[in-house]
Amino acid sequence: MGFLARASAIAALLVSSLGLLSSPGAAADPLASWNEGPAKAAIQAFVKRVSDPGSTDFVAPAQRIAVFDNDGTLWVEQPMYTQLAFALDRVRELAPQHPEWRGTPILRAAIEGDLKTLAAAGAEGLAELVMVTHAGMTPAAFHKIVTDWLATAEHPRFKRKYTDLVYQPMLELLAYLRANGFTTYIVSGGGIEFMRPWTEKVYGILPAQVVGSSIKTKFEMVDGTPTLVRLPAVNFIDDGAGKPVGINQHIGQRPIAAFGNSDGDLEMLQWTTAGAGARFGLIVHHTDAAREYAYDRTSSFGHLDTALDAAAAQNWTVVDMKADWKTIFPPAP
Repeated sequence: MGFLARASAIAALLVSSLGLLSSPGAAADPLASWNEGPAKAAIQAFVKRVSDPGSTDFVAPAQRIAVFDNDGTLWVEQPMYTQLAFALDRVRELAPQHPEWRGTPILRAAIEGDLKTLAAAGAEGLAELVMVTHAGMTPAAFHKIVTDWLATAEHPRFKRKYTDLVYQPMLELLAYLRANGFTTYIVSGGGIEFMRPWTEKVYGILPAQVVGSSIKTKFEMVDGTPTLVRLPAVNFIDDGAGKPVGINQHIGQRPIAAFGNSDGDLEMLQWTTAGAGARFGLIVHHTDAAREYAYDRTSSFGHLDTALDAAAAQNWTVVDMKADWKTIFPPAP
């Protein structure tokens, strides 16, 4: 066989090989970090039902809304919520300027790193801590403080940046849903302005698609410049029963899919799956102490009890992290 003939044959072989690689049967698995099993199958079946124009459960793209909790659903929340770790660092940084803080139990606990007292303080105690450390500045200034902290802060166990400790299977799920016409939102008890500086880069979720707790903000003129100032007062707590309210206020329509991991997500899951038509609810159950953490009914952070029982009654999908996920975090950079 002459040179030109051999070259032609090789070219034909390459084209044929590329055709095989790009054929539907050889397409890459969009949920590659998920083990085959009921959880993965349930996700894929639901997405097919609502995105196939020939399906009786077809949902128009404008109504394909999916909402995700953040802490414990999209990234690590142990041994404490990431925003709490941020607030503790802020307290320790600012404490020398405020000796009076030691007279307040919650602030004294924060200065001393007393997690037991902080956990027992509940939402009100943590709100007090957030108000002291997150207010008295413009949103832009707070954005920079959050961004600078996340650039250097490391998780105490994994010694990686918090934004590296997002769940690879959930990143794939977010991309899979968007590829099938869904709009994805975060609906979290965490601070809305704590999350917005980084969610687009990490999750592909725009700032406008983040719903969270907030403190009050006011407009004022400072030296002739229009300015927004964050105030030490709670505006809205986006947790528990507040999540459906936050969804209604920010999104304006009921989602068709909701993803959470704790009792704080119960009402969001209930409200989402109670709507007409095809609905989907999913709970991430932390069962992997070796690769991440194992916790549920007795945990102070990410407490999962009532919602876990409700999952069986409501036919929600429960992800067993140890059994259903091939990997937890993306590879270290």
